[in-house]
Amino acid sequence: MAITYDLVREASCALYSRALKKIPADTHAALAEAESKESDERSRKTLRFLQRSARKTEEEGRHACSDAGFPTFVVKIGTRLSLDGDIRNAFIDGFADMVEQIDPPILKFITHPLTLERSFAGKDIPNLSFDIADGEDFIEITCSPKALGSGRWAALEVFSYPTMEQIEAYVMECVMKAGSQHCPPVIIGVGIGGDFDNAAKLAKRATLRHIGTTHPEQIVADMESRLLEAVNATGFGPMGQGGDTTALAVHVDYSSGHGFVPVAVCFNCWINRRTTARIYNDGRVVHVE
Repeated sequence: MAITYDLVREASCALYSRALKKIPADTHAALAEAESKESDERSRKTLRFLQRSARKTEEEGRHACSDAGFPTFVVKIGTRLSLDGDIRNAFIDGFADMVEQIDPPILKFITHPLTLERSFAGKDIPNLSFDIADGEDFIEITCSPKALGSGRWAALEVFSYPTMEQIEAYVMECVMKAGSQHCPPVIIGVGIGGDFDNAAKLAKRATLRHIGTTHPEQIVADMESRLLEAVNATGFGPMGQGGDTTALAVHVDYSSGHGFVPVAVCFNCWINRRTTARIYNDGRVVHVE
């Protein structure tokens, strides 16, 4: 058998719709844990409000945020599968299906960067990022819509032979610049090394890691811990209300490269939108939490 255009079209449509209406389970748990540890009463009330909003979203099939963002997909392609049809077009048509079918409807957020004209379609939309999964017989699709709040504050700078202290200082510079404008508590992804575009990809993908996981290398895990503590010491707090919970997680990843070291910082807002499905070569579609 093969993974067909129709399977990818249906899955990409469903993933985007689910991402707008369902908060990930690990995010629910992280918000509850943050509430239990938060020292500021206003911030505890804000965290309770966010949790009630998340539950209401799922119960009533509404959107968690009025900003539906734009479609971004991270796609892993197994080396033991077969593809049949125009797979790139399957994502384009799947997004068009979602726009037509979703209830409540979404606004026109796809924006031409030069004319600022807004639409439901555009050049290179959906935004696709590909990777290879050796030995697997599935295509894994993760949808993570990017909206203005968190997307606006992503940043990248290229250093020459930086120290770890310089890298962490730059991350904190980005955090301070964003303040509470990215709808905290946020998930922060940090990508270090490789080339310019690779660092940005690492940071974006780091935001997709499950909350509560740590990098397998101790030197990186220690950096994650230091940065999370420093971010939460800023006092911005949930939705800028103050308190101890500006970030739910800081996830760091790196690639080896050259003496020039790009450092990228990416944010996901408190909704932490991401949905994943695997389409197997035998036609099975399995949703992954």
